[in-house]
Order: sequence, then C-alpha cells, then structure tokens
Amino acid sequence: MPNQVKDVQPIRDKEVIEDMKWSLRRHCGERDYILFILGINTGLRVGDMLRLRVKDVRYKKRVKIKEGKTNKPRVIYLDSVYEDIQAYVKGLDSEWLFPSRKGDKAISTTQAYRALNKAGVMVDIEEGIGTHTMRKTFGYWYYKKHLNMASLQSILNHTHPDITKRYIGITEEEIEESLADFKL
Repeated sequence: MPNQVKDVQPIRDKEVIEDMKWSLRRHCGERDYILFILGINTGLRVGDMLRLRVKDVRYKKRVKIKEGKTNKPRVIYLDSVYEDIQAYVKGLDSEWLFPSRKGDKAISTTQAYRALNKAGVMVDIEEGIGTHTMRKTFGYWYYKKHLNMASLQSILNHTHPDITKRYIGITEEEIEESLADFKL
C-alpha cells in the first residue's frame, strides 16, 4: 500500500510543512507528528525509522544505525528534534519509538503511509504524498540551504549525484526556472 502514489514529490513550501505538522498532531497524534519531523529532519527511510526503539533515542543526539535497504552504517543527528523526541518518549509505554496500537510492535509502513496521507488530505496537498515525501523533503531543503549535492548524496547513500538531483526534484525545478524567462 505505501507505493500507491508513484513519484511523490518533496514538500517545497515551508508553510505546507507547518500545516502538515499541525494536521498530524491534531488529526493523527503525537506518534505520527514525531515520525514526520524525524523524517523531514534526518532523511531516514520510513522502514529505518520504524525499526527504532525508545532506548535508541532516549537522551541521545546521535544514533548509529545500519540502513535496511543499503546495509550501510549511518549516523543520525537528532539535535534539531532532540527536545521534541525526548518529550515524546517520556510518555511512551513501549519499547518501540513508533508503537502500534495492536500488540507490542512498531506500526507498519502502511500505517505510516495512511497517517501521512490523512494529514495531507486535511491540508489540501494536491500532489501525491507518501512515506518517501519525508525523505525527499529533507533532501530538497538540505540542498536549498547548503547547495552541496555531494554531501546530500552521501547522506542519502545514493551512488551518483544525478540520482540525488532526480530524487529531490531539483533537475525539473532547475529546468523550469531556467526556461521561465528564456526568450529569443
């Protein structure tokens, strides 16, 4: 189910990001809000986030993981979301960071997809939203801030800068901007 929407795009408007945060907190709950802010601030794949346990993040600003897809090690920097995560885990009665309401396990990627989609509908996001929206949003805004494709490529563990550019939608955006005022 998480792949229902093909080619999801990053959220390119900071106001829409704030609307998503509000909608997730209001209509889905703190768990889904934390999932979203963790995703957009770290660029982790949803599967890697769902494997996290409370003990992995409690009182930590850096978390070392082994990525599920690539099997490569990665250090996750939690400085920007540290306070939110610590407040969230304080009230959690589960070993899982994103616990399911059905038994002692983490939510599924399908459940994460449903929460993001529900919040997206609530804030009228026109283009498709999925679990990769968080990772792509991170990549897009990281690139906009630092203009360092090599660094972003390394963070996302992509093999080539062209893959990273296409992934975050920069290629199409650059072409569109360059053609907007092109006239002979």
